[in-house]
Amino acid sequence: MKRLPIGISDYKKIVEEDFSYVDKTLFIEEVISLGTEVILIPRPRRFGKIESRKRIWTV
Repeated sequence: MKRLPIGISDYKKIVEEDFSYVDKTLFIEEVISLGTEVILIPRPRRFGKIESRKRIWTV
């Protein structure tokens, strides 16, 4: 069973050290293909908004 990346916010480290990770790439592709001008994805404070952006930039 893979470990959970508790307290680890570095995407590269999560992948390289084989932590559990849920890939949302297809969701991002689907949202972009909608072609809307504005996309609102509300998330609670400290819930990974910056980390999601880093993952997109890393890929």
